[in-house]
Formats: sequence, C-alpha cells, structure tokens
Amino acid sequence: MKILVCISHVPDTTSKIQFTSDGKSLDTTGIQFVINPYDEFALTRALWFKEKEGGSVTVVNVGKANTEPTLRKALAIGADDAIRIDAEPTDGFAVASELISLIATEKYDLVIMGRESIDYNGTQVPGMVAALLDWPFVNACVGMEVEGGVATCIREIDGGKETVKASLPMIVAGQKGLVEEKDLRIPNMRGIMTARTKPLKVIPSISNEVATEAIKFERPAGKQACKMVSSDDVKALVDLLHNEAKAI
Repeated sequence: MKILVCISHVPDTTSKIQFTSDGKSLDTTGIQFVINPYDEFALTRALWFKEKEGGSVTVVNVGKANTEPTLRKALAIGADDAIRIDAEPTDGFAVASELISLIATEKYDLVIMGRESIDYNGTQVPGMVAALLDWPFVNACVGMEVEGGVATCIREIDGGKETVKASLPMIVAGQKGLVEEKDLRIPNMRGIMTARTKPLKVIPSISNEVATEAIKFERPAGKQACKMVSSDDVKALVDLLHNEAKAI
C-alpha cells in the first residue's frame, strides 16, 4: 500500500505568539516549530499500516526550506521518504492545489492528514483535496482498518460516532483516537541518524493562485485585574455580578 501523509509545520503549543508590526503575519522570532499534532496521529497510523500490510509511507509538506527539519523528524519517526513542495502555504486552497498535483501524479492508495493544523485551525485542506480529486473522504476519523482495498473508518459526529466504508484510494482526516497519544512515536538515535540519508525531494510550486488574504491578526484582549470581595459583603458581590460582569 502506497501511503502519503501530509505534514504541517506549526508553532509548538507552548510558544508565546506575537505578530509582526503590521499585524499581517506571525513573528517567528524565537518560535520552535513542530509536526502538527493531528498529523502525528496520521503518521503513526500510516506506519502501523505499513508494518501490517507492507508498502511505503511518504510525508509531504507545502512550505519553504525552513520546514525541512520538521520533515526530517517525520523521517526519523519512520517515514520512508519526504517531499517538500516549494511554496508558501498562504491559504487552504493554495495548499490543496499543490497537493492534488502530487497525489494524482504519484497515484497513492491512501492519503492521511490531520483534520486541521493548530496554527490557523481552518479544517479546509482535507475536504478540498478530496473534492478536487473526487475521492472518498472521511473527516474527524478516530478509527480505521483497511482490508482488501476497502477501508472501514469510525468518525466522530454530533452526539456519537459513525462507522463508514469506502474503497481506496481515499482521503482521511484524522485526530486523537486514530491512534492514542501513548502510541505516538518518538525518534530514537538510530532513526535520527537514518533520517539523514533518506530521500527528501524538493519539487517546484505548480500554482500561484491565492483565494484568500489575511488582512490583520490581533491578540485577544488581556485579562482584567481580579477584584476581591469579602465573603461577608454579599451585597457588593451581587452588585458587581449584576452591574459589571452582567452575569445576573
């Protein structure tokens, strides 16, 4: 089985986010970047399929040269090879457009990615890729098995879970449950050394089409100072909740 895992290069969840002076982009100074956590679930599941069914696992990222350490980490975890599409990931449609050209050319059996990236939380790319390719698509996937070219997937829906079947090739957008956090793989020294010799191919962008533009980013307003009220002064507490907090 030939599997492609799409990897996003995102700020570590512990990073303190700042924006550039014009408010139009992220200030990357001092930011540590990692594999998008949802994509880690996808990669781990892909490696499990490889070990069970045989085949290969390729990771791909749409980004510039600064994203290559993230791809190398995916190689150290166990992917066979990596591809970087040399384009700035400006919006979901631009990323999807870059990916479908690769997927159609290389004829992958299964494409797995996270349901969203934790930086923009757009949840757009998986569905766009599936629609543009006219492939079956399962979103919010929390369980998956493949047998005889047919995938059985469990996905979260409002109020419960749904089990669906689809024939390969298909697109799957995964999340926690596709594998559990305890099953995520950490690169060991052997994997890190091997990753240095694994292929990392850079291919040119095929499209400059951008559908959306970020006008401005703003940080949320800071928290107001906490007001302390004596436990004996119920009247003052009620007055603050009613007139200031508008809670009652």
